[in-house]
Amino acid sequence: MASESLKPGQWLVVCLCAQWCGTCKEYREGFEKLAQSHPEARFVWLDIEDREDVAGDLDIETFPSLLISDAQHARFLGPLLPQLPVLARLLQSLQDAGPAPQAVSATAQALRERVLAADLA
Repeated sequence: MASESLKPGQWLVVCLCAQWCGTCKEYREGFEKLAQSHPEARFVWLDIEDREDVAGDLDIETFPSLLISDAQHARFLGPLLPQLPVLARLLQSLQDAGPAPQAVSATAQALRERVLAADLA
């Protein structure tokens, strides 16, 4: 059954990648380890070519790109340096900022909804 929402206080962190991307391959192990240290978040690895139904018509030019969402709204969508401490700091700063009144963009929010509807999270 698809889970179209997150629990209060829960976060969603989606790495948008492609199988052919060497940087993504190197990043994946650390991404999965970071997930273990953040039980308040669902971490999802999304191959945008294998799951075009979820990725939609996003034009990803730089890998890795990430979507980060709180329980209600997409808070970040874009490329991020392939350094796990950068992701950890970004996630922490978004969490420290508290709830967002709205999504960072309609595109990011739509992607968030597709990930949740596809039950990838």
